[in-house]
Amino acid sequence: MLKPINVFMVGVGGQGTILASKVLAAVALKMGYDIKVSEIHGMAQRGGSVVTQVRLGEKVYSPVISEGEADVILAFEKLEALRWLSYLKPGGTVIINSQQISPVPVLAGAAEYPEDITGKIKERVADLQVLDALQIALECGNAKAANVVLLGAMAKKLPVDEKIWRDALADTVPQRLLEVNNAAFTAGFSA
Repeated sequence: MLKPINVFMVGVGGQGTILASKVLAAVALKMGYDIKVSEIHGMAQRGGSVVTQVRLGEKVYSPVISEGEADVILAFEKLEALRWLSYLKPGGTVIINSQQISPVPVLAGAAEYPEDITGKIKERVADLQVLDALQIALECGNAKAANVVLLGAMAKKLPVDEKIWRDALADTVPQRLLEVNNAAFTAGFSA
């Protein structure tokens, strides 16, 4: 019996966190797993946090991941990774996009963006991968595919055949963007 896999996706509005969760949900359905998804948008349209909790397994009863229970934190922005790190279970994996998006208090001059976020996370997490997903996505042809670069990096860590990921992408992203998203997935998987 597959124990539920808990994936905590965090980012800033507009980074594709919700689409990434839809692709992961499609993967789970293709594998015949039960899936539960919870989305918190907050002030996403104003650059606020977006948190998506995805739980998949043979039987999943709740979409909520408690602190200390996430197998993977997939962070689309590095400060968001630090902000939600308490949700990672011991021995869990953190995959971070190195992109920095300053929150409103920083933009307004009321706070400073923390220094050495990656170093702070590295002190607490053994399995850490940091990618410049935005740059990789640009090299694939579209900056908006950074979310799929991160999915590719995560796919390598989950017990799911690559073809299932490809099929889920084909079912989820618009056909006209499939080629660039497949390239982004490949780049993330290889990173």
